[in-house]
Amino acid sequence: MTNKDKASKVVATAAIKMALSNREEEKRLKGVYQQETLQVGAVDFGGEFNSSIKKIIERAIVAAKREGIIKNTHADQGAVAGATHEALKQIHSKAVGFDVGGKIGIARKEDHISVAIFFEIGLLHLNEMAIGLGHRATT
Repeated sequence: MTNKDKASKVVATAAIKMALSNREEEKRLKGVYQQETLQVGAVDFGGEFNSSIKKIIERAIVAAKREGIIKNTHADQGAVAGATHEALKQIHSKAVGFDVGGKIGIARKEDHISVAIFFEIGLLHLNEMAIGLGHRATT
């Protein structure tokens, strides 16, 4: 495995852990990852899946900017939007038509950005769980 491959795996793992974390764990993970020179952030979301797609992508971009994961450039914002869209596509068939809620985890190391989205897909008291993951490279 090359160093670039390792960086991709490290960033994807961090994004997934951030998406699965509660608020306490999120704060702890931020400190741990900062020591490993990873930039991370997370944000909650919820709503009906179809009407929430745009909002989820926007929330990911805003959270990435707020946490200093990306700069305010088209390339960085596009990388987060693309990775988020990829994660959403992976969940689409399970979530279409249902209410969803969960958390978006974002991680970056150098030019690698990963977005993981943890979904609870609801129908009455029966919830399906799913994770979507997207990765992009940016300068």
